[in-house]
Amino acid sequence: MCGTEAKLVDAIVEGSILSVCSRCAKFGNVIAIQKPVENPRPSKKLEIKQEIEMDKEVETIVEDYSLLVRKARERKGLKQEELARFIAEKESVIQKVESGHLEPSFSLAKKLEQFLGIKLIDKTNVAYEKKELDLNDSTLTIGDLIKFKKN
Repeated sequence: MCGTEAKLVDAIVEGSILSVCSRCAKFGNVIAIQKPVENPRPSKKLEIKQEIEMDKEVETIVEDYSLLVRKARERKGLKQEELARFIAEKESVIQKVESGHLEPSFSLAKKLEQFLGIKLIDKTNVAYEKKELDLNDSTLTIGDLIKFKKN
């Protein structure tokens, strides 16, 4: 306000933010601007402790489930409506499974396996490898974390 170029501070004077000297600051309220404190992240690494295992079995639904269900139902001489009633499901669910638009859940697949005498759940061996994630990596994205979590 007075024009001196000494050490200036920001102050609110009559609703405006101005850079003023310490003498003119008494005409307003000084704004205290605090610099953000950098909090150094601890050096952590997330690590999945999975070594290569060949004995790990994972259950999956077979790819040709729709064809297997339809053929087994037809062999028993049942309509979709009758099959649905026998296994306590909706007819629309059976229609979607047979058309391939709905992959059955494991509970539904077990019902169908038991009633129709077919194999819909397949067990496969999966190999795992050790993975490491550095939280201090500046290029790390949320997508990387999601992929890491899924694996």
